[in-house]
Amino acid sequence: MINAWLQSIGLLILRVSFGTMMLAGHGLDKLLHFGQKSGTFPDPLGISSIFSLGLATFAEFFCSILVILGLGTRFAAIPLVVTMLVAAVNHHAADEWKVKEPAVAYLVAFVVILITGSGPFGLDRFFRFRGQRKV
Repeated sequence: MINAWLQSIGLLILRVSFGTMMLAGHGLDKLLHFGQKSGTFPDPLGISSIFSLGLATFAEFFCSILVILGLGTRFAAIPLVVTMLVAAVNHHAADEWKVKEPAVAYLVAFVVILITGSGPFGLDRFFRFRGQRKV
């Protein structure tokens, strides 16, 4: 039993720490300076700079909040995984490892969260569908 409890605490720490770092270090800045960044934001997918910024802001700000709360955690992790994958593989493709490493670290953390979900210390546990088994 102590092992399951420690795993739950570890997942909570992972969720809250990476969600908060993404929110405070990236998402909030994009949201507050959206207008200033819209003309210069990279467009790695060829969908326009402003749309790319909008998607990144959605993931890094709004989805980070959901991950922190453990609400819709797996769904909220998907845009974060995609954003960090694009950042690591496309935006930082030519960069040295030390420049690319933070995006890869975020990617790994959000992939783990995508696989595991929020755990028992997230709000997801209050919104299980009838017949859905506990994980």
